[in-house]
Order: sequence, then C-alpha cells, then structure tokens
Amino acid sequence: MEKLLNSEEIKLEIEKALKGDQKAYEIIVNRYKDGLFLMLKKMVYDPIQAEDLVQETFLKAFRALESYNPEHAFSTWLYKIARNNCIDFIRKKKLQTYSMENPIEGKDGERQREYEDTEAVTPEREIIQKERSNLIQLAIDDLPKKYHEAIVLRHQEDKSYEEIALLLNIPIGTVKARIFRAREMLKVALKNKILN
Repeated sequence: MEKLLNSEEIKLEIEKALKGDQKAYEIIVNRYKDGLFLMLKKMVYDPIQAEDLVQETFLKAFRALESYNPEHAFSTWLYKIARNNCIDFIRKKKLQTYSMENPIEGKDGERQREYEDTEAVTPEREIIQKERSNLIQLAIDDLPKKYHEAIVLRHQEDKSYEEIALLLNIPIGTVKARIFRAREMLKVALKNKILN
C-alpha cells in the first residue's frame, strides 16, 4: 500500500510544485490519481471518461494551487474540484431519451416487444440509474461540510474509518458519528424522491 502523505509532506510538495518542481507535481498526481479515478468512475459509469476527468481535475487543481488553504485537508480540496468538475460534465452531457408512448422500432422496422424484460439493461434503465445517482450526489453536495467530507471519503473514496480520521484529524468515534448522521440526513433529503 502506498504511504499516505501527511499534511506537512503535502504542504512541502505543494510549495515545490508552486515553484515549478515537476517531481512534486508527479508525487501529488501519483498519490491521488487512483482514488479520484474510482470516485469519478462511480459518477459517470465510464472508465475512459473518468480518466479524462481525472486529468482535467489535476489541470484545474494545479492552476488553482495558490488558492489552496493548507489549514484544510488537501485531499478534500482536490476531491471537491473533481466532484464539481464531474457534476458540470454530467449537467452538460445530453442524455439520449426514448418516448415511453411510442414503441421503439427494431432493425427490420418491426415493433420491439413492449413488455419489460426484468433482466435486460435498457437505455431507460440506464437513464433512471444515472438520474438516481445524480439525485443522490446532489443531496450529498447539500450536506453541511463536516458531514459531506466524511460521507464522501467513506462511500465515494472507499476510505477506512482510520484513514478518514487521519485525513480529517479527528477521532474515529467522531468519524463514525458524522457518517451515521450524514446517512440520516440523506435519508430525509431523499425521502420524497422516486428511488425505486
């Protein structure tokens, strides 16, 4: 497992990167690229697009590196850039939709079956799944900062409670409490949404 950089090491690499040190850029990219990729792939369901979004994230982050506040976790700042960039991408992307009232014609011009195949992955199901994911992501983005950070680190970045405690510099008990509270807040926020 790759060694986690502590806040002082990150700060040092950032200072070097701001002075144009390519090795420092490389260290930062290598430390965070896999985690960013996993989070973004869960959001866009496309590994190639996720890789493009990772590269865009690093470009945006390095352009804005001077605005990073070292009092906060670098990973939180970086993942927020990635998440916002991805949400912008999803909003701009036009999803292909199909009318539920007009039957879809097959290759030979005949109407396709109108009953639902519960095993098939259809364009409608993919769209519904993406919409559900978007609703959940928007609800997560609306959480207060301390709950938002905890739930993102746990469920989008697959961090352990110990890693989250280290990244946020808080006790493990506090991590668990924040994640529990964030889940409860999400349930309330999504209660009136169609998630079936």
